[in-house]
Amino acid sequence: MAAERSPAMRPLLVRGMIAGLVAAAAGLLVAWIYGEPQVANAISFEEAQAAAEHGAAGHAEEEEVVSRTVQQTVGLVTAMAVYGTAIGGLFSIAFAFAHGRIGTLGARATSGLVALLGFTAVVLVPFLKYPPTPPAVGNPGTIGGRTALYFGMVALGVLATVAAVIVFGRLAARLGTWSAAIVSTAGFAAVVAVVFRLTPRPDAVAEGFPATVLWDFRIASLGVHVVLWATLGLLFGALTERAFQRHRAPLAEAEGEPVPAA
Repeated sequence: MAAERSPAMRPLLVRGMIAGLVAAAAGLLVAWIYGEPQVANAISFEEAQAAAEHGAAGHAEEEEVVSRTVQQTVGLVTAMAVYGTAIGGLFSIAFAFAHGRIGTLGARATSGLVALLGFTAVVLVPFLKYPPTPPAVGNPGTIGGRTALYFGMVALGVLATVAAVIVFGRLAARLGTWSAAIVSTAGFAAVVAVVFRLTPRPDAVAEGFPATVLWDFRIASLGVHVVLWATLGLLFGALTERAFQRHRAPLAEAEGEPVPAA
């Protein structure tokens, strides 16, 4: 039987960036529908607080550096497009490394697994410790510290996930796939739990901010990432599987094997 070969890295990278851009568009719809109303509520709270502290006249004199309309249209579209394209490119590299090294998974299954692991490492781990807050609501004095802690938690998620995958690969042959998955997952959870316990949680929410708005914003933010990573994993897997089939066809014809249907 003809061996399955991966396409060259360059088309794989381009495919990942395209899939990331499409995934960003899907996430953008969720952000507009569910996230932006919560941002508007947060801004209204900030304006009410400023008016109460400094007076309506003094507050009215302040001018926006970037208008709210630009922020929720051009600004949000640009940010999502850049983020989705970058994540898609990194995703394709992770897929190229993982394919063929995690059991006998095909292109679709590998893509789905990489998307799940990537979401866990880059989004879920930092979200559980340092969930996002709406713009202009967090304590300005803690922004620098919170940013450093957040990216540190992202690094932890990535390193812990990579370590768990390596441990799984080494244990699978001795313990079996199921037992190796349980051990590696338990180790991952233990490491993350210990780091969660040792790292601080700075005060990031203004006193009196509506809890419902904060909850809805955080759920909407998580939903954006769920849609983005799910779309990326599914779309990239479908596109890459078709590329694999095109690569297998010449080999199968040369060896006299039937060519699988696309």
